[in-house]
Amino acid sequence: MAFKPLQDRVLVRRVEGEEKTKGGLIIPDSAKEKPAEGEVVSVGEGARKDNGELIAPGIKAGDRVLFGKWSGTEVQIDGEDLLIMKEGDILGIIA
Repeated sequence: MAFKPLQDRVLVRRVEGEEKTKGGLIIPDSAKEKPAEGEVVSVGEGARKDNGELIAPGIKAGDRVLFGKWSGTEVQIDGEDLLIMKEGDILGIIA
């Protein structure tokens, strides 16, 4: 299924966190925090100003981004867990 977010929304795939600590201890799934880093899967056409002018999004599909811990809504598309969030919830692009 193809999914295209509307307006200034972004579809993001979480990037999995580390399985071990720096000291070599394995972190069990129950103790892991959800990563706040992800890859942009698709982007809407952008937000609109009050006069109807389109504001182009500042990110694109394939960008690696950092977002807030509680940002977005979790959805499942084609059996894959993804997040839908507003572009404003994204804190920055990881170079």
